[in-house]
Amino acid sequence: MELLVVMVIILAIWVRPMMSTATAAQYVDIYRVRKMAADHNVTCVLVFGDSSVDPGNNNILDTTFKGNFPPYGKDFFNGKPTGRFSNGRLPTDFIAEALGYTKLIPGYLQPKLRKKNLLHGVSFASAASGYDDLTANITNVLPVSKQLQYLSHYKTRLGGLVGEKRAEQIIRDAIFVISMGTNDFIQNYYIELVRAKQFTVEEYGDYLATSMMKDIKEMHRIGARRVVVVGVPPLGCMPLVKTLRDTTFCDPMYNHAALSFNNKIKAKLATLKISLGMTGLYVDAYGIIQSAVNNPIKYGFTESSKGCCGTGTIEYGDTCKDLSTCKDPSKYVFWDAVHPTERMYKIIADEALSSLNTGFLD
Repeated sequence: MELLVVMVIILAIWVRPMMSTATAAQYVDIYRVRKMAADHNVTCVLVFGDSSVDPGNNNILDTTFKGNFPPYGKDFFNGKPTGRFSNGRLPTDFIAEALGYTKLIPGYLQPKLRKKNLLHGVSFASAASGYDDLTANITNVLPVSKQLQYLSHYKTRLGGLVGEKRAEQIIRDAIFVISMGTNDFIQNYYIELVRAKQFTVEEYGDYLATSMMKDIKEMHRIGARRVVVVGVPPLGCMPLVKTLRDTTFCDPMYNHAALSFNNKIKAKLATLKISLGMTGLYVDAYGIIQSAVNNPIKYGFTESSKGCCGTGTIEYGDTCKDLSTCKDPSKYVFWDAVHPTERMYKIIADEALSSLNTGFLD
């Protein structure tokens, strides 16, 4: 037995230097994050946003923005499409797994949601939604205001399950994740032009940042004390945007809009401690995805300019339905012309986990 232990230690010492930085960081993150979560009584993960974190709430809505058909879910458990706009799991699924709770964050509107799911966390997110309620109204999906109504409903159900006092504590010690903004700019500003007629892009960013703070204040009223906000990705690097803009490079106008808005998010989060007594954490999805697009080999990707579904240049959602896909999605940054692959989402989740610190969890 002692010899076996020594051999394992030697093997670990020999193998670890050969691991990629990302793999090594991932290993350390999971151990550290689980300990931190236990030490700071993290109870669950509650999610709000758009298709980047919607596990299937849109399935029961009267909207065309759904992903509950092949080839979505191609690499999900049993190859089953769930409504997730990817070939597999979402960042919030990986975050919940790393915390040690569950491998999947279910949608709150899931028909067969189990009572135990309420304890581990749920997602209220709705694909095609945004910080601007008008964005959701255009596509008939759940605006954040409705997602927050469901949060209140969730709290009531939780109270009936574990008692009001325990429910309050679960909400207080939960990690609230917010991920949206893409549809506000692409759909509502640059395509529909509704807001473009009312605001400059900078003014619209201010409007969205103010809307975000209004939502966070409502979360605080319900009991939230820890919020993680995922920044808007490099919109100009999405295959769909490149196609619409007729360029093979990341479009600077779209990317500038995303960068500017992300700076506004960070500025707002910096005020949370003083204004609401909340802790806020920013996840730089922009930097992570742009780095992967510009340096795909560094992350083990071979294709960063187009998606895996169909031609990879314009298909997403309904237009991706039943189309053929690339042979190995793990080599692609994008699954369709808008959404990342499961592997890219895993990299984003790892970045979020590595950013967690005791100051945020206090």
